[in-house]
Amino acid sequence: MTASSETTDLQPGDRAPAFTLSASGGRTVSSAGLSGKPYLLYFYPKADTPGCTTQACDLQEVLPKFEAEGLTIIGVSPDPVAKIEKFAAKYGLEFPLASDEDHGVAEAYGTWVEKSMYGRTYMGMERSSFLIDGEGIIRHVWRRVKPAVHAELVAEAFRDLSSDA
Repeated sequence: MTASSETTDLQPGDRAPAFTLSASGGRTVSSAGLSGKPYLLYFYPKADTPGCTTQACDLQEVLPKFEAEGLTIIGVSPDPVAKIEKFAAKYGLEFPLASDEDHGVAEAYGTWVEKSMYGRTYMGMERSSFLIDGEGIIRHVWRRVKPAVHAELVAEAFRDLSSDA
């Protein structure tokens, strides 16, 4: 993993931090490899959990439409590649799921945050997404996005981005 900055409060209009990550299907995904193409970088806490499964499967369902319109989808979690591979195979997820085990990319995007459950605090992945244009500029940010509405929100924002182009 590599990330180019330690930015944590990214906003629309900011340059997206650079990244290179190992991903499902033996792929490597990188911001450099996506140059000139819009993409959705979405961060999810843990593969094969109910919310993450809903989110990933909903995105997979709209993937053909997104791909036809030129949008690449990349999911990022702190899970190791082996766990991500099982998750992708189990649900037929065709878009890359990337492993950010050292959470360097999550830190650069401000999605590695302090969380709390049952009175215990710990560091973990915040479910957040970034719609990035072909110039590497963040156009939309969703923090603590609800899995069930995520694909719909992305579709609407991408339509707006495409109509502006």
